Amino acid sequence: MITKIDKNSERIKRHKRIRNKISGTTERPRLSVFRSTNHIYAQIIDDVKGVTLAACSTVEKAVADAVKEMSKSDAAKYVGAELGRRAIEKGVNTVVFDRSGYLYMGRVEALADGAREAGLQF
Repeated sequence: MITKIDKNSERIKRHKRIRNKISGTTERPRLSVFRSTNHIYAQIIDDVKGVTLAACSTVEKAVADAVKEMSKSDAAKYVGAELGRRAIEKGVNTVVFDRSGYLYMGRVEALADGAREAGLQF
């Protein structure tokens, strides 16, 4: 019998390996990305305190209305830019990027580019 590889469990393994190496501090919090089939979620986390400093996703009402007619990559770039603006308002300028086991391409890369354009430094 042919067994199919569970891509999400493989991604979770990669994510655990990545999380062993990176962690968000108070000076440099972690920008974590989660990508579902239709939406993208991003949050900036201080792992020392266990606190989410800023978050943004395509599910939020204001963002959903803005990205309604956009492609998924354009929506991810918009979410990254909005998250960057929110983070800078809170006083966060530099972050550690956590791609959560996803390949750095497509929507994940677009989100990172949007955050950089808003002024966040990785």
